[in-house]
Amino acid sequence: MAAVTLAAQTGPPVDPKATRQADLVELVKLDPTIELDIRYAGTNNFLGEPVYPEARAFLQRPAAEALLAAHKDLARHGYGLLIHDGYRPWAITKLFWDMTSGAQREFVADPKSGSKHNRGCAVDLTLYDLALGTAVEMPGGYDEMTRRSYPDYLGGPPEARGKRDLLRQVMERHGFTVEPNEWWHFNYREWEQYPILDIPFSAIR
Repeated sequence: MAAVTLAAQTGPPVDPKATRQADLVELVKLDPTIELDIRYAGTNNFLGEPVYPEARAFLQRPAAEALLAAHKDLARHGYGLLIHDGYRPWAITKLFWDMTSGAQREFVADPKSGSKHNRGCAVDLTLYDLALGTAVEMPGGYDEMTRRSYPDYLGGPPEARGKRDLLRQVMERHGFTVEPNEWWHFNYREWEQYPILDIPFSAIR
């Protein structure tokens, strides 16, 4: 019997091991210097259309506090965190799955098992230059479904790889691990303790 099962054909899966109560925190309320570029609230994403009604980002409280510590750590290097996505309602994960096929599905989660984003323990982000206020160059673009998205990709400008590696080093120092095929995607430890959620942003206080 699978550990994660679908509660209903149209609803999110239920993980019986996920017994920790959800406590989603809005990132900019912890620190307004954490910048947002919520791609799924606009058209600059792989679908080319907005799927979020609001440009907001949330994480479970321990993950949010660890992210804030990483943000402060990066300031010593002249950088801050620019957030593309955090908690993602399960219905959006299902939409991504339904709108992709073939090799693209390497980069999206199967709704049958849910996503770490659905649990509020995954964050998509990059660095921004504190002095310039602009995002830094990375070896590949956010949500780019190519080999350049891999965190161990050896191509592209050396300076871009250096910034990607700095981001990874600092995030790992604060309890996150990078997704094997997405340099921008980081998962917080103990993610499996949280349930797969389908709460709309408007319902989070």
